[in-house]
Amino acid sequence: MNMYDLIVKKRRGGELTEEEISWMVEGFTKEDIPDYQMSAMMMAICFVGMTKEETKHLTLSMAKSGDMLDLSGIHGIKVDKHSTGGVGDKTSLVLGPLVASLGVPVAKMSGRGLGHTGGTIDKLESFQGFRTDLPTEQFIRNVNTIHIALAGQTANLAPADKKLYALRDVTGTVEQMSLIASSIMSKKLAAGSDAIVLDVKTGDGAFMKTQENAEDLAKEMVDIGKLAGKDICAVVSDMDQPLGYAVGNALEVKEAIATLKGEGPRDLEELVLTLGSQMVYRAKKSDSVESARRKLEGALHNGMAFSKFLEWVEAQGGDIRQAKDVSLLPCAAYQTEVFSFEDGYVENIDTEDIGRIALLLGGGRETKESQIDLSVGLVLRKKKGDPVQKGESIAVIHANDKEKSEKAVQRLLQAYHISANCPEKEPLIKMIIE
Repeated sequence: MNMYDLIVKKRRGGELTEEEISWMVEGFTKEDIPDYQMSAMMMAICFVGMTKEETKHLTLSMAKSGDMLDLSGIHGIKVDKHSTGGVGDKTSLVLGPLVASLGVPVAKMSGRGLGHTGGTIDKLESFQGFRTDLPTEQFIRNVNTIHIALAGQTANLAPADKKLYALRDVTGTVEQMSLIASSIMSKKLAAGSDAIVLDVKTGDGAFMKTQENAEDLAKEMVDIGKLAGKDICAVVSDMDQPLGYAVGNALEVKEAIATLKGEGPRDLEELVLTLGSQMVYRAKKSDSVESARRKLEGALHNGMAFSKFLEWVEAQGGDIRQAKDVSLLPCAAYQTEVFSFEDGYVENIDTEDIGRIALLLGGGRETKESQIDLSVGLVLRKKKGDPVQKGESIAVIHANDKEKSEKAVQRLLQAYHISANCPEKEPLIKMIIE
């Protein structure tokens, strides 16, 4: 078997076998296959595509290229959730403890953010002392005792994907659907859960800008999961405007805590209930999705979800005084109101630009080495379809640098589009693929 023959076979529209794909992934991971040959293979795949079987074999080979987490010591059906990412997406902070409050084991591996804001781990580090470097024994013990634990991804989780993505990123081969799906799913399969619920974002603030592309990606990932023997579904959700109102690490933590008390934004609560009901149902803690939703609504409004959140923070070394009193969380030096220059309705918000503003303020990473300022970001006061009067506040900038704050104000005014007519509001949940 040699790489030249496989490249030619794929370029001519042939279907690679399981053995060929496994050999190729192993050889590339061990650096026996050079970058230029794998680049040629990726480009051939971009031109002719992959079958469902090829995509499954590529995903499984990448998952098996490193550590395959053994979560068999955890009691019950373990359900994982994955989001393709968006602006203001603090869903896991609410979803994890909410679902765990109903006895569903939530054993989550998460990463740090690279882009406009931090990842779930960065946000949780707003709590002094919060640890994500949990030994495996403690991770499993926490899930078995309080039904939730979150740890950072090991360096050796799907290493083939890390190498392959870095190569695709510089060779113009990122956007091929099977390659995107296998990249995401290889890490999910390696993480050891029994069932998976996917949140696939679509819109201006998402990787998939069109609903059609988001649906294609969702279907591709569901197909992979089914072929790999997982109980899986995907929710396609709107990201044409930020989720909730807060964008920025500690600011998003505050909004997540409000939601856990039943006082959060409607869109965030709706998304959490939609994803959570699928998780609870697939963990067999409810006999229907509708019944699961009713139980989750109860937990949000009777204190169970917030109590579980406090238990979780304390179990991982975090200071629960900051969870009980959010004024103790990191806070920026300057809060600047941004006022509208005209009357009308919010017709549209350039969501990707909102993310870039958070990055400008220091709330995200431009490189893996960048240091995140957990206190900065912005809180929107107006969203799509809301009426606005001239001189009324549309957002608040939280900054530690006056010059950056001034730039953020100007960029935010450009990101808001006000019109005389009230636009139709798009549904948050586009579809559910099972």
